[in-house]
Amino acid sequence: MQIGRVHAASKPHPAAVTAIKTFHTVAWLSIESCVVYVLYQGVAGRTDRRVGMAAAVIAGESLVFAGNGFRCPLTQLAEHYGAESGAVTDIYLPKWFAHNMPAIHVPLLIAMAYLHIRNFRRR
Repeated sequence: MQIGRVHAASKPHPAAVTAIKTFHTVAWLSIESCVVYVLYQGVAGRTDRRVGMAAAVIAGESLVFAGNGFRCPLTQLAEHYGAESGAVTDIYLPKWFAHNMPAIHVPLLIAMAYLHIRNFRRR
């Protein structure tokens, strides 16, 4: 028995996997909308309370991802219900994009931080 790993369910549950992937897609869209908003406001030179709330959502998601060993906790849940390893990460997106999301987001996180630090300094 491995500690920290959920063993696959004895019988696959495709409806559960679909529900998890759908929830993951909605969560991803929400977080990505926060990323776009924070980037846009940073470029526009605006840093306000709404930017802070969106940044908190992004930071929370990043902490959950990092705290789970840089693996989405929903992937483990989907595997428990019979998904193939990593199947939840596709979230109905092209495989190359889903696979490279961390590498794509690190520069975006750096850009967001830079833009809003710049905005604070201009005040």
